[in-house]
Amino acid sequence: MTYRALWRWHFHAGLFCIPFVLVLALTGSIYLFKPQIDAFADRSVDSLKVTGARATGEAQIAAALASVPGSKLFVYEVPLEPDDAVRVHVYSPDGTGLIVYVHPETLAVLKAVPHTHRLTEIVRMIHAELMVGRPGAILIELAAGWAIIMLGTGLFLWWPRDGRGIAGVLYPRLRAGRRVFWRDLHAVTGIWVSAFAMFLLITALPWTTVWGAGLAKTRALLTPEKQEWALSAADEHSQHRAEAASAAVATPVTLDEVVKRVAPLGLTPPVRIYLPSETAPYWRVRAETQNRPRVREIELDARSGELLRDKGFGEKATIDRVIGVGIAAHEGQLFGIANQLLGLFTALGLITMSISAVVMWWRRRPEGSLGVPAPRVEGFTLRAPLIALIVIAGALLPLLGASLLILWGSTRAGLFARP
Repeated sequence: MTYRALWRWHFHAGLFCIPFVLVLALTGSIYLFKPQIDAFADRSVDSLKVTGARATGEAQIAAALASVPGSKLFVYEVPLEPDDAVRVHVYSPDGTGLIVYVHPETLAVLKAVPHTHRLTEIVRMIHAELMVGRPGAILIELAAGWAIIMLGTGLFLWWPRDGRGIAGVLYPRLRAGRRVFWRDLHAVTGIWVSAFAMFLLITALPWTTVWGAGLAKTRALLTPEKQEWALSAADEHSQHRAEAASAAVATPVTLDEVVKRVAPLGLTPPVRIYLPSETAPYWRVRAETQNRPRVREIELDARSGELLRDKGFGEKATIDRVIGVGIAAHEGQLFGIANQLLGLFTALGLITMSISAVVMWWRRRPEGSLGVPAPRVEGFTLRAPLIALIVIAGALLPLLGASLLILWGSTRAGLFARP
């Protein structure tokens, strides 16, 4: 396979991936700032005027449930500040998940927002499945596989060799004309962001439909612990609805007592309390931060309030810790604002590469033709190790492998045929 054929693989991978890359980069760059966006959206229900004693947690929950007749409690979220509205998560009779905001003193319901109507949740649904469920998720997974090919071939094509300097590799040549500028902008951006982009693609795999399902089966062989991440929003809400449907268990320990018991433990917000139920007859308190290494779960006896279990990130199975760190970094929450800015840098780099690729294609394509670019450099032969790498990639990424087999069968020329 010559350099020209490798270039064609890069071009066709980009032709398929660019629309998806733009969608993923745009939505991902927004979702990186989920904590800030959610806080801004809720600014009107925080820092409230509280002049007297706060109502009990049970009364706050009752007010939330009364505002949505027939609803079931899912979880109570501890306010970050004493004058913040209480978030009570419920499921309505039709299965809609809502966040009900209750004034901590007056018990007035300030607003009730369907979970799927929040901006960050809409962005997440677009990012994960294009708002069309499983078919969209499969398309995203397929595009991710081809994006790996696009990045890999792009790095190989543009990596400096034969004594080539760093101009046009590490920085663009700004005075060499528009054609060189767009080419350099595309290549230089790729050199700088490809490693980060590859990391994002790999750390997204646990959420995918096909690859993620295979991982779940493998993980089940390694640990009996329940998997904490869902493969789809539908699976996640189905699980939550089932938990909400479980009947509550009476307990002499009050919700406020539980809040006081766990306050000194320094759990990272949001801290959510799951009341005792038939399926889980104990108090369960979770620090459900996006920074997965800081997730912590406390279990308290339903009758005495005594500590039964305190499970932190270090006690999880190795596979869960590895995936948890990857997910936290992917979402921009592992090391604070620097993580968010690094993710934003990568997303903007992917957008820059996509736009510059479209500009180059549009400027170079012959009228009425797709305009597959023909490189000027010849003579490179794809060696066996790289062929093996592509075969391994196809085997490890089932949707990518299937698409390669379909392409090979449709062309009847073989994957590595010389042009």
